[in-house]
Amino acid sequence: MKTFKVVLTRTYIISIKAESKERAKSFSEFYLGNCPDLSTQKDRSDKNFAIDDIELVINNAMEII
Repeated sequence: MKTFKVVLTRTYIISIKAESKERAKSFSEFYLGNCPDLSTQKDRSDKNFAIDDIELVINNAMEII
């Protein structure tokens, strides 16, 4: 069987409560690396934020090599 390298792009729309746009952006980038919501209850409590919803919008293989 042949091995393929697939470039996968995912786009999410994140609903997040935070004290500012900048903090919401920072938290979503940091805690939503390559899998949904890596934050813990302690993170959310200590940093005062909550990720309410994650909607997978695009999940397409863009390039096959």
